[in-house]
Amino acid sequence: MNLAAEKSLNGGRNRRKDGLLYELKKNRILYLMCVPALIVLILFCYIPFGGVWMAFTDFNVVDGIFGSKFVGLENFKFFFSKNSMGWRVTYNTLVINFFGIILGTIVPITIAIFLNEIRNKSYKKITQSMMFFPYFLSWVVVGAIIYGIFSTDVGVANNLLSFFGKNSVSWYAEPKYWKAIIIIANVWKWSGYNSIIYMAAMSSFDGSLYEAAKVDGANKFQRIFYLTIPMLKPTVVVLTLMSIGRIFYGDFGMIYGIVGNNPVLIDEVTVIDTYVYQTMRTLGFSYSTAIGLFQSLMGLILVTFANKAAKKVNEGEGLF
Repeated sequence: MNLAAEKSLNGGRNRRKDGLLYELKKNRILYLMCVPALIVLILFCYIPFGGVWMAFTDFNVVDGIFGSKFVGLENFKFFFSKNSMGWRVTYNTLVINFFGIILGTIVPITIAIFLNEIRNKSYKKITQSMMFFPYFLSWVVVGAIIYGIFSTDVGVANNLLSFFGKNSVSWYAEPKYWKAIIIIANVWKWSGYNSIIYMAAMSSFDGSLYEAAKVDGANKFQRIFYLTIPMLKPTVVVLTLMSIGRIFYGDFGMIYGIVGNNPVLIDEVTVIDTYVYQTMRTLGFSYSTAIGLFQSLMGLILVTFANKAAKKVNEGEGLF
């Protein structure tokens, strides 16, 4: 057999080994294990894509999704018209989520760093458990706690104001305070949980770097600033990018658990998700679907641009 024929034969064998059928045969057990997850993914993530068409129609049950009257971008136009609260609820959603992302990053990192510096194991476990506890509370319970703080008659906040000689505030009749209250409540509830993620990341840091810095004369704050925080950057970038992808989504349970149907506060704290719930019965499923599609597209655009920016500041590393 000459050299050219031998190369041709070996090339054919390599192509067979690199082919799809060879791969499926070689790792058939692994692919079979993936089948249930793939079925669920197709049923609940890909097949429902057909329902997106509803956003461009005047949907009615009799004609179905694809038989309903096509109206183009009318649902989107109405969402941003003067007769709608579209701009208002979008602003509320972005403000609450933006400050939630900023504070929801700074506070958990601070907690994780302080917990990581504690050397008393018993005190560390107790403190960590106390900070993790709010994560298990439902928003209804959090709403009850907030009511106990800000209620007009027996609230802790007004009692403190009276103690210092200040006038009481009718908190539930003053909309201007509630964005801040909701942001703080959200950060308080999730900070303990998120701090666990950062502590897990810090557990993999090379201890010899800290020892070398200590030998070189770096104090504790310098070691935190020049070692811990820079090494946490990849984790921060990934979690921030995931949060940015959902910045147009409001936490329905949070808003209703804390504020409920208070008509005085509703304009100040209504987010896109609660607005959809309020208008679904009156404006129909097509309008709600259009808003959901708007949320998804804006989230995709933002996370794509944020990922490109993250690669520039994170040495080429991003979410994808």
